[in-house]
Amino acid sequence: MALNPTVHDWRGQRVWLIGASSGIGLACAQALHAAGAQVCVSARQTTALHAFVAQHPGARALAMDVTDAASVAQACDAAWGEQGLDWVVYCAGHYRAHDATAFDLADMLRHQDVNYTGALRMLDALLPRLLAQGRGHISLVSSVAGYRGLPKSLAYGPTKAALTHLAEALYFDLHPRGLGVSVVNPGFVQTPLTAQNDFHMPALMQPADAAQRMLQGWQRGLFEIHFPRRFTHWLKLLRVLPYEWFFPLVARFTRGQP
Repeated sequence: MALNPTVHDWRGQRVWLIGASSGIGLACAQALHAAGAQVCVSARQTTALHAFVAQHPGARALAMDVTDAASVAQACDAAWGEQGLDWVVYCAGHYRAHDATAFDLADMLRHQDVNYTGALRMLDALLPRLLAQGRGHISLVSSVAGYRGLPKSLAYGPTKAALTHLAEALYFDLHPRGLGVSVVNPGFVQTPLTAQNDFHMPALMQPADAAQRMLQGWQRGLFEIHFPRRFTHWLKLLRVLPYEWFFPLVARFTRGQP
């Protein structure tokens, strides 16, 4: 069911992707550029950004650190320019497997600062402009790790749960104002972040495949885009299980691993 305006043609759409130096963000930037969108990419890794622009004529690169409010505001000014923006995709992410028996406050806060608070800094700079423009779409890249608490996801999972909750609340506020909001909940995708994992990742996808699923979901006007469905539907089922079933079932199948 379409909860957002559908997209029939990406040509001429002005898209700003935050966290686009690698992984899903980079793959989305590549796919959107191929579809005809005017793509602007942001991340901290300037070398990767400039390499993207060199390979994708017409694209723009804006270095940005999502943990620095001034950096976010400056990049937003530049990305907005004189013509505004049609789409903003927040893909920035930080991930380390984390266990309460080796609690690391600095890393816990790093997850929060990049995955969630960074999105708030983006919204602070962007929302007044989008509201004045009266159109546009915000998409937050979350994760199925935010559906419920899982082993080794002590730092990552809560930030993704918060990001999904944020998208839901934004939809209530912004949909009546003509703005689109969506949340993307991928399963395992082969990226530099998941390369750290030392466990089997079911239904592992390539970033290019993930990007195509995202574009298809946006085109259909979906609020939640989740994939691969053969994996995510099982995780959705876990969301409704009572705790007396949920904890033993997850422990049995993960053996303490996410």
